[in-house]
Amino acid sequence: MGSGKSIIGKDLSDYLNLKFYDTDKEIELKTNRSISKIFEEQGEPYFRTIEEKICIKLLSQNNCVISLGGGSIINRNIRKEIKQNSYSIFLQVKLSNLLKRLKTSKKRPLLNNKIDKEETLKNLFEERRKFYERADFIVNNNNDKFQVLEKIKSELSQYE
Repeated sequence: MGSGKSIIGKDLSDYLNLKFYDTDKEIELKTNRSISKIFEEQGEPYFRTIEEKICIKLLSQNNCVISLGGGSIINRNIRKEIKQNSYSIFLQVKLSNLLKRLKTSKKRPLLNNKIDKEETLKNLFEERRKFYERADFIVNNNNDKFQVLEKIKSELSQYE
């Protein structure tokens, strides 16, 4: 959450001339509701069920860039699809930068109404770290998105 997946993913898909999918946007289109509304009305387990179906469907496609929601990685079936069908990139960001990026956001149901957002982010990261760190490529995304894109392009060029 807040790592820049959607922005970097869209820019990368433009560079590679591939279709781009943001799973959170796809969930909102399918349900006709915002992620926050889904969490509020049906709860996180319901959201995770929809997320799994959409992620697995998208991950079965070829030649596209997919921005997965930060929590999707906790799902074993999604991780399996990622490993089998995709090249995964983890955008690593310092906690202090995430806090700056997310401090005023109202679109983050796991952070909304939390007094200590820093502690919440730390806990989420610790829960997910072991999965994030299994990515095929890890790149620091603390500052310049153009540098990040260049690093990813360089990494991917070896697969052309």
